[in-house]
Amino acid sequence: MSTEEKNEILKKLEEIADRMQNLNLAEYIELVRSPWRMMVINFISGLARGLGAVVGATVLGALFLAILFRIAQSNIPLIAEFVARIIKIVETYL
Repeated sequence: MSTEEKNEILKKLEEIADRMQNLNLAEYIELVRSPWRMMVINFISGLARGLGAVVGATVLGALFLAILFRIAQSNIPLIAEFVARIIKIVETYL
C-alpha cells in the first residue's frame, strides 16, 4: 500500500469520525444502554404531549363556545335557534 493510499484512507476515517461526532452518536448509545434514563425521558415527553393536547383542546373548545355564544346573541333566526339548542345541550352535559 502506498503512502498516498494510506493518507487517503486516513482522511476518510477522519471524515467519518467527524460525522459521527456531529451526529451525537455517543450520547445516543449511552441513552440506549441506560433503559431507566430512556424510560424517564419518554415518560416526561409523553406527559408534555398529553398536557399540550389537553390545553390545546380546552382553548379550541372555549373559542368554539365563545363563537357559538356570539352567533346565538345575533338575531339571525335560523342560525340563532340552532346554536341556542346546541348551547343548551352543552350546558346540560357540562
